[in-house]
Amino acid sequence: MNERASVVIATLVVYKLVLIGIGVWASRRNRDEADFFLGGRGLGPLVAAISYSSSASSAWTLLGLSGAAYVLGLRVVWVALGSISGMLVAWTWIGPRLLRHSREREQLTLTDFLAEGASGRSRRAIVVAASLIIVFTYSFYVAAQFQGAGNTFHSTFGLGMTESILLGAAIILVYTLLGGFWAVSVTDTLQGLLMAFTALLLPIAALVEAGGPGNFISALEAASTPAQMSWTGGEAGLVAAGFVLGSLGIGFGTYGQPHMLVRFMALRDVRALRQARLITVAWYAVVFTGMCFLGLTGRILFPGTDNAEGILFTLAGSLFTPLVGAVLLAAVLSAIMSTADSQLLVAASAIAHDLGLGGERRRLLYSRLAIVLLVGFAVGVSLTLPERIFSRVLFAWSALGAAFGPTVFMRLAGVSLRPGGVLASVLTGFVLAVGLYLAPSTPGDVLERLVPFFAALAVLAATRKTQ
Repeated sequence: MNERASVVIATLVVYKLVLIGIGVWASRRNRDEADFFLGGRGLGPLVAAISYSSSASSAWTLLGLSGAAYVLGLRVVWVALGSISGMLVAWTWIGPRLLRHSREREQLTLTDFLAEGASGRSRRAIVVAASLIIVFTYSFYVAAQFQGAGNTFHSTFGLGMTESILLGAAIILVYTLLGGFWAVSVTDTLQGLLMAFTALLLPIAALVEAGGPGNFISALEAASTPAQMSWTGGEAGLVAAGFVLGSLGIGFGTYGQPHMLVRFMALRDVRALRQARLITVAWYAVVFTGMCFLGLTGRILFPGTDNAEGILFTLAGSLFTPLVGAVLLAAVLSAIMSTADSQLLVAASAIAHDLGLGGERRRLLYSRLAIVLLVGFAVGVSLTLPERIFSRVLFAWSALGAAFGPTVFMRLAGVSLRPGGVLASVLTGFVLAVGLYLAPSTPGDVLERLVPFFAALAVLAATRKTQ
C-alpha cells in the first residue's frame, strides 16, 4: 500500500472513532423523543448554522456542484444563486416563524406541522402521505451520499463500489443509532467546518497552479467552448430565460426539506437564530463560491476528464504532497459519507413518531429499526440504480420542496388551511415533481423546479378557509 493510501486510511480511522465517540456521548442525552429528534430544543447558533449548511450540501455541493461547474462553465452560477437565495429566505422569513410556531404547539417533526388542525381520518391521511413521501425521497437522497462515498473510495483505493458503499453506510449507521439528533448535529458541524476549510484551500491552490488571477480568464477561455463561457450556455430568448429561472428555482426546494427545517424547530431561542443566520450566510458564500471556482479551475488544469464529479479528488491528489493531500481527501470523504445521517433521522421520525408505531415507550426502538431498514434500502438503490449524484439529489430536493414548501409558506403566513386542501397540495406537488422528472428535460429543468411548487400553492389558495 502506498504512502498516500496509508495516510488516508489512518486519518479515516481516527476521524470515524471521533464520530462514534460523539455518538456515545450524545446517547446519554436522549431521555425522550424531544431529545432524540430535536436535541431538547437547545441547539446553539454555531451547531445550528453549520449542521444546517452541511446537511443541505455535502456530496451535492462538493462533488455535484464542482462537477456541474466543470461541465456547464459560467452558467453554473445560476445554480449556486438558486441555492443561496433559498437559504436566505429560509433563515430570514421561515426560520423565526417556524421556531415560535412549533414551540408553541409542541411539534417535534415537520409532519406534525403539516397535519396541524386535522383530526381523525384527515390527519391520518396527511401523516401517511407525508411519511411515505419523506421515506421515498430520502431513500434516493441517502443513496446519492452513499454513491459519493463509493466513488471516492473507488478512486482512492481502487475498492469495488459495493465494498465502498457498505463501509460508509456502516459507520453512518452506528453513530446515528447511538446519538440521534445531538450526534447528527455535532458531527455535521465538524464536517461542515472541514468542508469550508476545503472550499478555501483547494480553489486557492488550484488558482495558483493555473497561473494566478491574471491568467485565469484567458486560460479558462482557452479550455472552454463558447457555450461554457456564456452565462446562459449560449442560449437566448425564452430558452435562456427558462434555464435561468429553472436554476434559480432550485431555491424553492429549500422550503420543504424536513432535515433542514427541523434545525429551526430545535434552536433554543430567536437570539441564537439571528447569530446562526450570519454564520450560515458566511458558510454558503465560502463553500458555494469555492466549489464553482474549483470546477472552473479543474477545466483549465485537467481538460477532458471522464469523471467531472471527481474533479475535486483529482485536484487534491495533484496539488498537494501525499501527506497533506491524503488528510484533505480523508476529511472531505468523511463529510460526504456522513451527510446521510440527517436524512436518516428525519425519515426514521416519519416512520416511528409520525405514524405512531409501537406506542410511546417503544418508539425510540422503532426509530432505530427504521434507520437500519432505510440504510439497507438506500444501499440497494445506490448499487442497482446508478445515476449522477447531481441529478439524483435535485430530484429528491425538488419533490420535497413542491410537496411541503407551499404548506410551510401559507401556514406561517397566517393563512387558515383546510386539512383536505393540505393533503391535495402535498400530493399535487409530489406527483407533478415525479412526473416532470420522468419527462424529457427542459432548459434548466424549469418545469420540474417551478410548476409543481406553484401548482401545489394554487391548490392551497383555492381551498383555504375564508372568513
